[in-house]
Amino acid sequence: MVAAALGKSGWERFRVGYVAALSYYLTTLYWLLLIPYRWHGIPLGPAAGWLALSGFAALFPASWVWLVAAVGRQGLRVHGPQSTVHGPETAVHGPEGVMPGSWVRRMLWALSGAAAWVAYEMVLARIFGGFPWDLLGVSQYRLVPLIQIASVTGVYGLSFLAVWLSLAMLSGGLMAIRRPTLRSSWLGEVVLPLLAVSVLFNLGLRQLRREIPPARTLRVTLVQPSIPQTLIWDANAGETRFRELLSLSERALSNRTELLLWPESALAKPLRYDQATFDAVTELARRHRVWIILVSDDFEPRAGAVKPEEQDEFNSSFLISPEGKVTERYIKRNLVIFGEYLPLERWLAFLKFFTPIEGGFTPGTHAVQFRLPDLGVQTTPLICFEDVFPHLARTGVEPETDFLVNLTNDGWFDESAEQWQQALSGLFRAVENGLPLLRCCNNGLTCWVDAQGRLRQVLRDERGGVYGAGFMTVDIPLRAAGERRALTFYTRHGDWFGWGCVGIVGITLLRRLRLSIRFARTPSALHS
Repeated sequence: MVAAALGKSGWERFRVGYVAALSYYLTTLYWLLLIPYRWHGIPLGPAAGWLALSGFAALFPASWVWLVAAVGRQGLRVHGPQSTVHGPETAVHGPEGVMPGSWVRRMLWALSGAAAWVAYEMVLARIFGGFPWDLLGVSQYRLVPLIQIASVTGVYGLSFLAVWLSLAMLSGGLMAIRRPTLRSSWLGEVVLPLLAVSVLFNLGLRQLRREIPPARTLRVTLVQPSIPQTLIWDANAGETRFRELLSLSERALSNRTELLLWPESALAKPLRYDQATFDAVTELARRHRVWIILVSDDFEPRAGAVKPEEQDEFNSSFLISPEGKVTERYIKRNLVIFGEYLPLERWLAFLKFFTPIEGGFTPGTHAVQFRLPDLGVQTTPLICFEDVFPHLARTGVEPETDFLVNLTNDGWFDESAEQWQQALSGLFRAVENGLPLLRCCNNGLTCWVDAQGRLRQVLRDERGGVYGAGFMTVDIPLRAAGERRALTFYTRHGDWFGWGCVGIVGITLLRRLRLSIRFARTPSALHS
């Protein structure tokens, strides 16, 4: 994107970035079109969401290209008392007239471009509820030693490295074009980022070698019912699919299991307000002497309510003890826009025609620890796509936390790449917090990731696919009973690296604004 935009005007740079980013998002998010919601047979709502989300997200890379590719336009000459706007040392003398002339300035340009990319990801992860989907750093998930840096910087550190090296390689390519007789002219451009990657890779290897064998393990069974979304919306099919879930769980519990996980949308009726559902679930827990974590809709009267319908609805996770008692509840904090709530519903009521939801959930306000005292185990639950939010997952981690649990329903998107995209984004929550992550999903990707970010086991159906019904029993490594885990730097300090990049970009933009004001006040003609 930057190579195509160098030397162009501001609008041209933005247009290059926007077309490239829009193409990327339309391709990557194609699975939104698979949502089984139709208006007279037309996927009007899914298509509107696909276009709107892609068009909005593309604004951020486009703005990044506009900012970063402007490097060669800062040295424009001006007739007048001063020879250039910034002084003679910053005039355009670089390769092909679009890069700074000195090595130091080119390296600073690559570093600031990497910081700007991280700043864009930080904003995208938070604006309008946030959409930190497929952040650039996620692309490095197979390089296990390198991704250990996420325990310090979060996934944003990997994004920074990828952009820094890419911009340095672009600079090296331009140097090779400008000085073809100097075969090693490009090497100086990439030596620093390559050195940084090498050092971090070796530090990651050392960290992996220090891995301590677990003091004990916890046996966990994860059930994947693979319920089509159309059945989830069909009230008449609720009883049938619940019986199938119970039957699948009975087969899964034939081996000794200490914790059973059910995914989001597994229950057809609210746990606490449907007696038959409550009795069936609690009887299962008592008969098999197993802890259960599941997700269910839940309700509470609003403060001062006088009518039964005046109540808040929650997407909640529950912990059920082997005695059949509900001991903990967690309310989902980050809701899916147009999936779990309608933005500006009071003023934009027509939006309800583009989405299958009739009402809306109320978000939770805090993380909750699920404690299993007889096992000496403590875990933090996440619901749906909460596992893609770095800043949200870390708030539920304590020194006593043994692992993270994510319960989600990806049946909205059929058998698509969405399941893999979410799972690999969530993989970094394990590295960032130094904890295993268990993912129990409706139709994939049910798996568990160890504390170093390695995908240990994936549930596969009888055909070898990841989307069908089935169950998987795994042994999760645990610390010794009573031992407090040392929190990672990222868990303790959060997005210090990301906010630092935001600060750098803010200073850069203010400086550019000040220079633009100075330039506008200079009564002189402009020549390139």
